[in-house]
Amino acid sequence: MTTAAPPAAETAIRRAARADLLDVFDIEKEVFDQPWPYSAFERQVGTPAFLVSETGGPVAADGEITGFVVADTIPNHRQPLGHVKDIAVRPAARGQGIGAALLRRSLAALAGQGVRSAKLEVRQSNDAAMRLYERHGFEYLRTLPQYYSDGEDAYVLVANLEDRDSF
Repeated sequence: MTTAAPPAAETAIRRAARADLLDVFDIEKEVFDQPWPYSAFERQVGTPAFLVSETGGPVAADGEITGFVVADTIPNHRQPLGHVKDIAVRPAARGQGIGAALLRRSLAALAGQGVRSAKLEVRQSNDAAMRLYERHGFEYLRTLPQYYSDGEDAYVLVANLEDRDSF
């Protein structure tokens, strides 16, 4: 039986550890039709903006990983550009602010690395994600035709990070 996760106030956001990877990969497979391979998450361990949400706090013996975000930096002339690559929350834990908390903390982590702007790609049909990103300052930049393997277009969104608190 799956139980609903506690509110985001009872959820800790922390850097992902190697011990979290199976849970992260399970969420990825549960949420996405075309999940990232496990090895992609392994390569991100230790990066400042690979974060997980955990119910019950960061040291709870019975804590559950309820979501994650993977963001990093990519070269962009002289100034690195943040890239939010993947974000997901277990379906049973949605609607509690966990995705927003993960996104906010990942953007703060990027800002803490001196990143001034960030980008992401989102499915054209993903209205819920679009609303989340817009609430966090992302704006439409362009469309990538047939970006996804099923032929769906992606929107590229960008956000200014200069006025954000760093993490």
